[in-house]
Amino acid sequence: MTSERHPGTAGTPSAAPSDGARPAPPPGRYGRSAPDDARTDRRLRMVGAGLGALFLAFLVWTGVSMIGGERVTGTLTGFTVVSDEEIEAVVQVRKPADGVGVCTVRSQAEDGLEVGRAQFRFEAEGEVELRAVTLRTTQRGTSAELLGCVLAEG
Repeated sequence: MTSERHPGTAGTPSAAPSDGARPAPPPGRYGRSAPDDARTDRRLRMVGAGLGALFLAFLVWTGVSMIGGERVTGTLTGFTVVSDEEIEAVVQVRKPADGVGVCTVRSQAEDGLEVGRAQFRFEAEGEVELRAVTLRTTQRGTSAELLGCVLAEG
């Protein structure tokens, strides 16, 4: 018994198109169609490109502001409780060579209450200045904290 194969019958090698393209599945059988997938891919690429551009712009902005901006930074290197009314704090300040830095130092009592706060100007020539400053307090302070430094205006 011989079996004959007829061209165009499903399941036979001759059922594939002769130009090498894959046959299209029946409409609606496997979800979205190829044009819908292509449209979705284009949208995803556009959204990805937009997000990538925003991220790159953020990186450039951050880099320029960090490098180009005149910044004043300070470090509290130590402190000593001198009396019930005074604390001596040692502050190191980095600033532009011709600029003036202003740093805020505060002290707290043992219960956490703020007992002193003052601003100190750092005007020495050069970029780094290390100086001891005296902070007056309303009662005995147990800590000293550098709150921050800024470039003085004017």
